[in-house]
Amino acid sequence: MNKKDILWGLGIALLLALVLSPFASPWPDGLERVAEDKGFLEKGEVAPALSSPVPDYAWPGVKDEKAATASAGILGTLVVFGAGWGLAGLIKKKD
Repeated sequence: MNKKDILWGLGIALLLALVLSPFASPWPDGLERVAEDKGFLEKGEVAPALSSPVPDYAWPGVKDEKAATASAGILGTLVVFGAGWGLAGLIKKKD
């Protein structure tokens, strides 16, 4: 796979993050819902080891909720891409 293909894939992923992130469900995921229904949700609420730069997909300082969510989706896509790129660089075979 050449760099042009990788950049196209990144571009498509960023476009999808931009367009689809604002439509993310506001409801809790399955595990959170079960914990809420069974009454033990608060037992899992502890101080995080690391604070999130974008808590609850709401970009700090951005008042428009959809724009904040889209920004968080783009940031997440770039972070995952960067981690994958770095990992691939570490494990690729030397020629």
